[in-house]
Amino acid sequence: MRRLYQGLTRAALALTLLAGAAVRAQAVEIEYWQYTFKQRVETIDELIKQFQKANPDITVKHVNVPYDNYRTRIAAAIPAGEGPDVVQLFYGWLTDYIDAKLLQPLPAASFDTAAIDRDFFPFVQGMKVGGQYYALPTAVRSLALFWNRKVFKDAGLDPAKPPTTLAELVDIARKTTKRDAAGNLLTAGIALDTAGQDVQWIRQVLIPEFGGTPYSADGKKVTYNTPSGVAAVQWYADLIAKEKVSELGFLTDGVTAFRSGRAAMTIDGSFRLGAFDGQKGLDYGVTELPSHDGRQSNFASYWANGITAKAKGEKLAAAAKFLAFITTPAAMQLWMEKVGELPARVALAQTDAVKTHPTYGAFVRGLAYSVATDFVDESSQRKVMMDMMDRIIIKQTPVAEAVGIAAKEEQVILDTRK
Repeated sequence: MRRLYQGLTRAALALTLLAGAAVRAQAVEIEYWQYTFKQRVETIDELIKQFQKANPDITVKHVNVPYDNYRTRIAAAIPAGEGPDVVQLFYGWLTDYIDAKLLQPLPAASFDTAAIDRDFFPFVQGMKVGGQYYALPTAVRSLALFWNRKVFKDAGLDPAKPPTTLAELVDIARKTTKRDAAGNLLTAGIALDTAGQDVQWIRQVLIPEFGGTPYSADGKKVTYNTPSGVAAVQWYADLIAKEKVSELGFLTDGVTAFRSGRAAMTIDGSFRLGAFDGQKGLDYGVTELPSHDGRQSNFASYWANGITAKAKGEKLAAAAKFLAFITTPAAMQLWMEKVGELPARVALAQTDAVKTHPTYGAFVRGLAYSVATDFVDESSQRKVMMDMMDRIIIKQTPVAEAVGIAAKEEQVILDTRK
């Protein structure tokens, strides 16, 4: 009897071990990659905890990479069968990623195309190629004007009245700029930074507000080499050369200048809210971008999440499940609260509480008249605009000539579109 009992015990133990092995075999680990940005990293970590609690059979390894190395690391890892299963990418990189075979279409069983078209902001449809979505954002962004209430007050201005037009912006910038006896800039009327969001401000905001268009309706032709386009670029350049209310590279960049209280105003995205909120002593407000001659424009952008070509079988199923989770309304709400970016779902972003919020509100209202540029090569197109401003400010190339050079250079890039 004892031998029988021992035999049954050993058999039961063996079955238990086999069952445990089966459970372990079903468990899967996937990797999620994004670029290093404090608020983004912390928020994804929180979302991963929530996801893993609801899905104990899936482990998500979170990898964040410094922005300067991000694209290079991804391009090297995925073809080698390494790196992320779910990857965050700037929307303007989608074509490059598909051409390089870094992404696969989102599984139709998990992502209903019609539902996405209905529920997300229309410009998110830029993630759809050949009728299939390749990526989805958790959040979207627009631009707004940040102003420093203390700097306004110190200059004798009403700290509750930011500019609503470009003319008012110039007037306030003049009154808030401070220089020492030697002419060195102490406080900028507006922090300018072409390496930041100023390229988008010039291209998708100022040019339309001066009556021009940056590109043709089909996105195949550069159309800013016109009197309206030149006037818009001239206005921006005059802030430095004529009005002397700013300098490129002042205190390294526009974010540093504004955070340190050394700039009265700056143009930036909603993603900057988290950083500015964390700056002790910074009393700032946010308002919609100033208009010009009754015209108002804005630039929409977003980082999307895609499933890489590396994800197969169980990893593909787990990746789809995780991507679906981080694009739920609950995830978007958390992302807005922690990162400052806006929900990608229209219904969530357009609530009265969000539209009238003292900081989020300006960005949400701006989405109503925002355009997301259909980039061919975002990095190269950005460099064209940065080089244009360097020619104007540093080399003192006449604005019309510099705009003409930029238009020709960017047209070469657009002509590579397949």
